[in-house]
Amino acid sequence: MSQASTTCPRIATRRDGLELSRIVAGMWRMGEWKMPVSSRVAFIEECIALGVTSFDHADIYGDYGVETLFGEALRERPSLRDRIEIVSKCGIKLVSSNRPAHTIQHYDTSVEHIVASAEASLRQLGTDRLDLLLIHRPDPLMNFDEVAEAFTRLQRDGKVRHVGVSNFTRHQFEALNRRVPLATNQVEFSPLHTAPMFDETFDGLQDLGVAPMIWSPLGGGRLFTSSDPHIVKLRATIQDVADRLGQSFASVVFAWIMALPSRPVPLTGSGRIESVAAAVAATGVTLARDDWFAILRAARGHEVA
Repeated sequence: MSQASTTCPRIATRRDGLELSRIVAGMWRMGEWKMPVSSRVAFIEECIALGVTSFDHADIYGDYGVETLFGEALRERPSLRDRIEIVSKCGIKLVSSNRPAHTIQHYDTSVEHIVASAEASLRQLGTDRLDLLLIHRPDPLMNFDEVAEAFTRLQRDGKVRHVGVSNFTRHQFEALNRRVPLATNQVEFSPLHTAPMFDETFDGLQDLGVAPMIWSPLGGGRLFTSSDPHIVKLRATIQDVADRLGQSFASVVFAWIMALPSRPVPLTGSGRIESVAAAVAATGVTLARDDWFAILRAARGHEVA
C-alpha cells in the first residue's frame, strides 16, 4: 500500500476532453449546511487547497437554490472561478414554489428546456460558462438528436465546455455519444449499490475510455449508520481493512471505488472539509486484490462464482 497523498490529482474523463479533480465536491446539500457566504468561500478555498477543484451541482438542488448560494460565494471572491470546474445538471422539473409553472414533476430534455436551464444556471452561479453540463436522468420522451442539438448549440455559443449524462444505461450513453462526444456518465455506485459493475455500465465506459462520475459513494451515509445485519457485516469487513492499513473507513471505501479500471471519479457530499480530506487521502491508497474482493464479497453477501 502506498502512502495517502495530501493533494488530489487530476483526471481526464475522456482521452481528448475534460479534466476534473480526482475527487469532486458535491454541492447537493449545501443549502442544509447553513453556511454564511464567508464560510462558503472558505470551504471552496479549503477544497482547492486539497486539490479538489471540481464542484458538482444541478439546477434542482436545494429546491433550485444551491446554485445561487454557490454563486454568492463566487461573487464574494471572483478569483475563485478560474481556479475551479463547475458541473451542473438539467432535465428534471420539480413542483416547487420557486417554479410556479411546474404542475407535475417530470423530465424535460427538449432543446428549449436544456438551453433555458443551462442559461438559468449561468445566471444563478454568476458565471459565463459551465465546464460540464449533464442530463440528470433519462427521459422516456428523450430524442437523442434533440439533446445533441441543444448540447451542440450551448457549446458553440461558449456557454458549456463539455457535456455528459447522469444515470444513463450503457445503450443510452452510447446512442447519445454517437451524436455528440460525452465526457462522463454520473451514476450511483457504492458497496451498497454495485449494479454498474455487472450491468455493462462500467464496462461500456471503460471500452470508450470515458471515466464515470460516482454519486452516493458512501451509500448516503448508510454504510456508517445502518443497523441492517448485512450492512453491519459489510461495515465490519471495511473497518477491518481500514484498521490493518491504518486508513480511515471512508478512505478505504473511496479507494475501493477508484480501484476499478473504468477510473471512477467519486463525489463527496459533506460540508465538512475533514470528509473531503478523507476522500482525497484515498487517492494515495492501493488496496491489495484480496482486500478488494473481501469487500466485494461482503457487499454482495456471497463468494464470486
